[in-house]
Parts: sequence; structure tokens; C-alpha cells
Amino acid sequence: MTGFGEASCSAGSVHYFLELRSLNNKYFKGVIRLPEPLQGLEAELESLLRKRIDRGTVTLTASCSDESAAAAYHINTAALESYVSQLQSMSAKYPDFKLDVAALLALPGVLQPPGDEEDRLGRARTALTDLLNKACGELIAMRRREGNTLRDELLAHRQFISQRLATIRDLAPGVVQDYERRLKSRLDQMAAEANLKLDAADLIREIAVYAERTDIAEEIARLTAHLDQFGELLNSTEDRPLGRTLDFLAQEMLREANTIASKSPDAVISKHIVEIKGAIDRIKEQAQNVE
Repeated sequence: MTGFGEASCSAGSVHYFLELRSLNNKYFKGVIRLPEPLQGLEAELESLLRKRIDRGTVTLTASCSDESAAAAYHINTAALESYVSQLQSMSAKYPDFKLDVAALLALPGVLQPPGDEEDRLGRARTALTDLLNKACGELIAMRRREGNTLRDELLAHRQFISQRLATIRDLAPGVVQDYERRLKSRLDQMAAEANLKLDAADLIREIAVYAERTDIAEEIARLTAHLDQFGELLNSTEDRPLGRTLDFLAQEMLREANTIASKSPDAVISKHIVEIKGAIDRIKEQAQNVE
């Protein structure tokens, strides 16, 4: 499900900003983007996200800015002098060689982060944890609003399937009766043409075999039970993830619908099953977005 949340705060001279964006994903995937001095907090922030969000690709972007003089990096003069000494020794060999101050400052170890790194991470951890909780609250509220709309759509699909299934339930007994009429008519015609007498027991046995082969009562009952559970989950007031359960139920509903389609030879029932399978496919697609 899509969502967005942001929060910011100031702690002394340091200003922190955190933004969350979520996109649809069958599983949870965290993408953490932090400035280099704060990358030591990446695992902690992702763990906090996992506790609040069960599904979706969630991108966390954080930044911090320090307007005080204490934010300036310190020059490691010993390292700088070592680099300069080595480079000067090459000047005799390369007369056109010139020292570039900017390039020198970019060499490893020349610029040192300001202050104590552990202390800086500690202050950032406290600030970003608070901001993460606030931004998560906004993001979850936005996802909940989207979820309410999605729930209404899923309930509409469920209602559509229930209506078609009720029609199939009413039609099912007539399938055997129609087969019995057609079989009797065909056998009576053949017997009259050949001047034969039909055995009623054989006719009954044939009809019984056909009735058993095309019986879809169990599949209808199971699909009805799945629909009932689906509706209960969507109307539940419990605050817990439902997406994977809904996805599983949709797969089970499709299984029962496929079995009905394979067992029933009736054209009208087949038409309704095609419509039911189309609605289940839409449920499966939308259930991927439900947390």
C-alpha cells in the first residue's frame, strides 16, 4: 500500500529531517538512505520499521544539518604532512607537478569527523527514533485510509461471487435431472428403433454414476465457507496484518472454482464460474496490496 510521512526536529544546533514513502510489495523491503556520518544507524532504523510495517517497499530518507562551528571537520595535520612530503619528493621527477589543496583534503584520513562519533550517533539515534515513530504514524494513517477504500472493493467482489454461487447452487440439482430426461429420451428412441426393452436398474445405475461424477455440493460448501471467512476478516476490528491470509483464501477459492468448472458440464454454470474466477483474480491482485 502506498503511504507518506515526514517529521523534523532540532536538537541544539542540529536539525534532523526524516521522510518515509511506501509502495506496494508482497513482502517487506526497507530502503534506508542516510548521510554518511549516520550510516551506523541503518540496521536499527530498519528494525524499527519492521516492527511497525508488515508489507510494502518502504524508503526511509533522513538528513541532518549542524549550523554551529563544532560541525566543521578537523584536519589531521600529521596525515596531511605525510601526503605533502611524499608528493614533494616527486616534484624533482615531475617538474610540472603541482599540489592541489582540494585533492589533498579528499585523501583518506586527512579530514576527521567533528567531535566524538559515538556521542554524535547517540544524539542522532534519539532524534531519529522519535521522528521515525511520528512519520510512521502519518504513513500508517494514510495507508489505513487507502485500506478502507480497498476493503470496500474487496467486499464488493465477495458479494458478486456470493450471488453467482447462490445461482449455481440453485442450478446444480437440475443438471442431473436434465441428464436423466435426455438419457431416457435417447434410450427410449433407441429401444423403439431396435424393438428392445430397457432395464430400469441399468438406467438408474448410469444416472447415479453421472450424479456422483458431477456432484459439486462439497465444492460449493467449501467456497461458501471461504467467502464467509473472507468477509469476517475484512470486517474484523482487530489491528493485525491480514494481507497474507486474504491472499491464501483467494487461492483456496480459486481452487474450488476450478474444481466446479471441471466437474459441471452445464453451460450456464460454466458461465457463472468464469465470472467468479475473474472476480477471484481481482481479489488476488488487490490482496497483494493489503497489509
